[in-house]
Amino acid sequence: MFKTCVNFGDHLQFSVFECDLNSSEKIELESALGDIINHDEDQVIFVVLGPSEGRGDRVITALGLPYTKLDAPCYVV
Repeated sequence: MFKTCVNFGDHLQFSVFECDLNSSEKIELESALGDIINHDEDQVIFVVLGPSEGRGDRVITALGLPYTKLDAPCYVV
């Protein structure tokens, strides 16, 4: 899953990725993950953060490497 998700977004922590996806890219990611997960044991959760103009400011801080803010619709996977 890591090798698939890292091609679509930024690895934040453990199995968490922030992905700036349009509709077709989200479908492509869902399809790619659907092909490799065990549907009886695994779970992939998509958290829609909404368009940048429609959401409040995200407050994300980091220790170590700095967090780079994306100003676009994105998903946390």
